[in-house]
Amino acid sequence: MAEELKITAGTKEEQYAQLLPQIEQLLQGEEDEVARMANLVAMLHHTFSFFWTGFYRVVGEQLILGPFQGPLACMRIGYGRGVCGTAWKEQRTLVVPDVELFPGHIACSSLSRSEIVVPILREGVVQAVLDIDSKELAAFDEVDRVWLERIVAIL
Repeated sequence: MAEELKITAGTKEEQYAQLLPQIEQLLQGEEDEVARMANLVAMLHHTFSFFWTGFYRVVGEQLILGPFQGPLACMRIGYGRGVCGTAWKEQRTLVVPDVELFPGHIACSSLSRSEIVVPILREGVVQAVLDIDSKELAAFDEVDRVWLERIVAIL
């Protein structure tokens, strides 16, 4: 049975540091990828009160919407399109302080102002991306990049 998150107030880095072992413990022994993604998204979303938090899974030449928390989302994203498709193509985390300035940004919601997308690689191949949006400009930074890359490595 799942337990409640135990995150005390603190800096963003302190919150990530508290969250990481809880994610590891919760996901330990669970082999179903969708179940693991769903709980990971819930933990991140509720800890940080992000606007939108979710996964897109690589299926053929598209990213297909996976488990998420937040408002309705785009269901399919092409390779190299938008922030998610670009992170997939470039196989690297993208931190976008202002999505309006990102060439080819796909506006699933006009309320989204900044974004971070972290690819999940297995044996050098992107399997999925973690996409997090904020209503605030420049909401994500190097702290988020480092900790989110550590977190998706658990998957």
